[in-house]
Amino acid sequence: MKIKVLGPGCVNCKKMHEMTLQAVKELGIDADIEYVNDMTEISNYIMVTPGLVVDEVVVHEGKPLPTVHEIKILLKQKNASSGGSGCGCSGCCG
Repeated sequence: MKIKVLGPGCVNCKKMHEMTLQAVKELGIDADIEYVNDMTEISNYIMVTPGLVVDEVVVHEGKPLPTVHEIKILLKQKNASSGGSGCGCSGCCG
């Protein structure tokens, strides 16, 4: 799984990156996480930061920021569509 956190380096973008790292760690999935701060590249995906791209699909844009739990759900949904399993939480991901 390839994950891109998109943002110019503001507080919210850094927080999104940290929460994404935490979500991937908690899920125990194999992911390549890139923090993209080049506005030209960011504009290829979204107009409002922060953004989250999973396997070249935008799964979040702008505020409010998702929680770690919500990021796990987004990653789980992408992982399930590629043959992975749920996040192991207590019920949200079935």
